[in-house]
Amino acid sequence: MIQDIGNHHYDNAYRPTPPSADSYVLYYNNRKALVIRQGDQITFPRFQDLEGANPQIFRDYTYLFSIDDDHFYLINELNIPDSLRGEMISIRDFRGAAPRYLAFAGITGHQLAQWYASRRFCGRCGSRMRQDTKERMMYCDHCHQMEYPKICPAVIIGVTHQNKLLLTKYAHREFTNYALVAGFCEIGESLEDTIRREVMEEVGLKVNNIRYYKSQPWSFTDTLLAGFYCDLEEEDAIRLQEDELALAQWFERENVPVNDPNHASLTQEMITYFKEGHA
Repeated sequence: MIQDIGNHHYDNAYRPTPPSADSYVLYYNNRKALVIRQGDQITFPRFQDLEGANPQIFRDYTYLFSIDDDHFYLINELNIPDSLRGEMISIRDFRGAAPRYLAFAGITGHQLAQWYASRRFCGRCGSRMRQDTKERMMYCDHCHQMEYPKICPAVIIGVTHQNKLLLTKYAHREFTNYALVAGFCEIGESLEDTIRREVMEEVGLKVNNIRYYKSQPWSFTDTLLAGFYCDLEEEDAIRLQEDELALAQWFERENVPVNDPNHASLTQEMITYFKEGHA
């Protein structure tokens, strides 16, 4: 999955130390990110690549995180020099970009960039908020409201019946590959309750024997995903929630399609895991 970055170490502790010349710059605009192509791989510009065209760059930055000994910083306004030979790519491209640890940095940085951009003013009193100096938090000096990064819990559900897996396709979305039943948790609801509700709402089926598989941070939608398998409780016809899904279909294990051999997402890993006979 996209967060599986091998021997690289991701450290999200908030340490707002000043950048060095070789620190990485993450810059986003309209759901696009600035990268530099190096053959079939990507990298990000460093401060030393940009300071000539951006004299303020060592003053106006936000510390994000580190991977190994490299520190990553968010820059909101940037003049991109022609000498950089950089390009703006869609954040969706991080799903298959290499090396994976930089793809993970790129999409995680975008999640934080979106959060910072949406928390400039206090939702309680409307005053300007500021970044806290001790933890990753936006603070309102007027009413003392504290805002932390947005993380939305959701479930990915592999519904099984004998040797079959239920696959779906979303309605009215750019993503057209097969997926699993999924949904966000509601207030006052356990993960298990979410599973039962989402399966009933989306395909009209009852399930039991819910068992946890794995979790994944999914920065594309500010989500923390929790993956589960469960069994069909009783055979019944699928009743499709047509405003959410275009299709829901049972597949025999050997016929389960695999869309993403890189397994960037928890959904695709769970589909493959079932196909290989593990669930």
